[in-house]
Amino acid sequence: MQFFALIQSRLVSLFVGFLFLCTAVLGAVLMAVQRTLAWLDGQHPQLTQTLQATARWLARHPKTISATLASVLLAGGGGAFAIANLGPDIAEQPVVTVTVPVEIAKLEEQAQSLDLIQMSLMRTDSTRASDTPESLLRRLGLVDPEAAAYLRKNPLAKQALKQGGRSVVAEADSQQRLLKLNVRWLNNETDTFFQRLAIQRTADGLQAALETSPMNTSLRMTGGTVASSLYDAADEARLPDAVISQLTQIFSNQIDFHRTLRKGARFSVVYEVLEADGEPVRTGRVLTAEFNNGNKTYEAVWHQEPGQKGNYYSMDGKSLSRTYLASPVAFSRKTSGFAMRLHPIFQTMKAHLGVDYAAPTGTPAQTVGDGVVEFAGVQGGFGNMVIVRHGNNHSTVYAHLSRIQVRKGQTVQKGQTIGAVGSTGWSTGPHLHFEFRVNGTHVDPQKVIQQAQSVPLTPAAMARFKVVAEQARAQLLAAAQMREVTAQ
Repeated sequence: MQFFALIQSRLVSLFVGFLFLCTAVLGAVLMAVQRTLAWLDGQHPQLTQTLQATARWLARHPKTISATLASVLLAGGGGAFAIANLGPDIAEQPVVTVTVPVEIAKLEEQAQSLDLIQMSLMRTDSTRASDTPESLLRRLGLVDPEAAAYLRKNPLAKQALKQGGRSVVAEADSQQRLLKLNVRWLNNETDTFFQRLAIQRTADGLQAALETSPMNTSLRMTGGTVASSLYDAADEARLPDAVISQLTQIFSNQIDFHRTLRKGARFSVVYEVLEADGEPVRTGRVLTAEFNNGNKTYEAVWHQEPGQKGNYYSMDGKSLSRTYLASPVAFSRKTSGFAMRLHPIFQTMKAHLGVDYAAPTGTPAQTVGDGVVEFAGVQGGFGNMVIVRHGNNHSTVYAHLSRIQVRKGQTVQKGQTIGAVGSTGWSTGPHLHFEFRVNGTHVDPQKVIQQAQSVPLTPAAMARFKVVAEQARAQLLAAAQMREVTAQ
């Protein structure tokens, strides 16, 4: 086999060399002919006529000449290919493995230095009402009986872990022992400071400390398009419920979200997010928003003068909010107005001294204005009821609640949730009975709400507002662009 391989190699080399020589000779001949023709054309013009006849013949038969040269080259390539195939198949040749040892400089020293590095793992989770110290640590991937015993006995740890939904961040070593544990929470939803329980392993064992830190505020912007409902569009845009609730309050005097919200309505919103240790804790205030419904565009900007209460305004500085909200329930339908009606239980004609809003049980009920809770409890046929006292001897009543979320004497803000829709007391179905009283006398809530206007901006405040409005326009433009990108 080696003999045939040697013959094959020699034949291929000779044939390739021959082709190379022929090519070189052909090139040299062509160059010589070109020079000869140039010399004859200059020195012997009488021969030009004869040469021209030859040139015309060559011009008349280009395909014949090209085919002849191509045949010669093809025959030469085919011969080389045939000779190459006479040799043995490369797949049948023996395979030789060559192993070369690789030496890494100072490998042992590097391994020892890696052993000295302390590795730590970070885990995050949330507390649960049913948690024990062992179950919490197990969910965090820790196996540390000492830490579990410490969490069970330490009063600060017991207080921090007794309530569910609190954020937990744990740091563990390579042996799954607890190194650090942070628990964060808010005492009240309106707090601007958060509580942090910090547990750390020291030379003296585990130590706990309770800290209070301010929350950082960041801005978020997004937008959406209503395909079926506003809540579905908000979920699509990953907008928190608290923000969509603010949107309905802001535009409640301009858009009837119960009847006039159309398919294809678009919204853009910029809002605050309060963060603790870089993690979002709760949503803040809507700073600027835009709603396009039925080819009409509505815009809102939050503006607050120093020492005064803030408000929402249109881009030209007109106040958007009234003293009271248009409705105590964001999404509902009005089933009974302020008029005479047939009582659904007693079947007698009787004056209805309020407005009924039908909504599913558990729907948030919110106070329509700022005030102080005057009563929170059970009262006869009203069932669970809350009374809020406002300024100017005004008070509002919220009845048939499934639950109450405020207490007597508590200060509440316009739009704050005070309970949930239910069917307690004399009720034939889940709804909210809402009353408005002036000096203790029942009045039509809609008339009072429509007449209550907010204080307009002063000329000096208007100049400051224009600066805020320009910034708001730029933010809304960015939010709209994000909405379009998301839609694509």
